[in-house]
Amino acid sequence: MSTATSYEYITDGAEIYRRSFAMIRSEADLSGYSPEEERVAVRMIHAAGQVDLTNEIAFSPGAAAAGIEALRVGAPILTDVQMVASGVTRRRLPADNDVVCLLSDPSVPGLAADLRTTRTAAAVELWRDRLDGAVVAIGNAPTALFHLLERLHDWPERPAVIVGIPVGFIGAAESKEALARNNLGLPYLVVHGRRGGSAITCGAINALASAAE
Repeated sequence: MSTATSYEYITDGAEIYRRSFAMIRSEADLSGYSPEEERVAVRMIHAAGQVDLTNEIAFSPGAAAAGIEALRVGAPILTDVQMVASGVTRRRLPADNDVVCLLSDPSVPGLAADLRTTRTAAAVELWRDRLDGAVVAIGNAPTALFHLLERLHDWPERPAVIVGIPVGFIGAAESKEALARNNLGLPYLVVHGRRGGSAITCGAINALASAAE
């Protein structure tokens, strides 16, 4: 005797996406965004499942457009953790862009010990030769964002945009506030407060990479 249970639900992936994005646009206040910012915000909301994320998303002027253009011309994406690197949809990348996470580099544990910091922060030290013009995506570690900001006060290299969306209770809100208040003219996208994480960060990067939904 069969004990199978059947539910009624949508199984067409394209239709799920269509309805999801239509629902986001009907429920979220997107009125303050440029067209480029809106497409990014919508994907971030989709990743979070929370339309009130718009209350905390902040772009510096022109940051979304700068990220879109940087990826179009082939800039690499530098990430703090493999979860972010894995969540970037490669088929959306306009120039087969490199997605780089150096957290597993053999030199990182020693660097972290020498610098008395986390491994994610120490890995930032290895970004320098690819940092100029890059798209930075920090979706996990506040220490990585703080360390990058500290280094950029000494290094002349400038990323095209910093997507700084680390998550957590210790340092996350503060690191994002530091990015938003930076005095170096660094273009940025943040989610203020404790919310953030790899999924939202990947949503932002995937939206910068392609307008397709």
